[in-house]
Amino acid sequence: METALEHLLTNFYKADMIAYMEAHPDDFEEAIELAVSDKQPYAWRAAWLLWSCMKENDRRIQGHIHNIINAIAGKMDGHQRELLKIILKMELNEEYEGYLFNICTTIWETTGNKPSVRLTAFKIMVKTAKKYPDLSHEIIFLTQAQYLDSLSSAVQKAVSLIIKGFNRQGTIDGI
Repeated sequence: METALEHLLTNFYKADMIAYMEAHPDDFEEAIELAVSDKQPYAWRAAWLLWSCMKENDRRIQGHIHNIINAIAGKMDGHQRELLKIILKMELNEEYEGYLFNICTTIWETTGNKPSVRLTAFKIMVKTAKKYPDLSHEIIFLTQAQYLDSLSSAVQKAVSLIIKGFNRQGTIDGI
């Protein structure tokens, strides 16, 4: 039997979904559980909705960071992107940063992945490198042509702007 939230995810427009979540805050937990699940077509939509409803460093997400990060690797590109976008809005502790950086590096290096998920993974890698400057050399290495050639021109431009900021100021900008 489909829950009210599941029905909403497949039958309503985004504005209606956001309004529902605001009116039913108790369903936020269900949305998190769906987002990390493999229950399609609800899972990636729940992640997409969560990102749209959450605040920066949202305390309602904080206790679920581990589950969200663990769920990323086994998902399809679009679902991965939405989970990564949630994590991008969160401040992480050291316990998760290295593990997430490795997941994002794998996503970035897999040139067959969709450009949008690769760019989101790259943004997380850069965010982490800002905090740990020793990782900057890895970022530069991972922007060689072999990683960029398979990207769309729009994503190549976005990556280029991030790297230009790094080269200009000695830090990585654009996130």
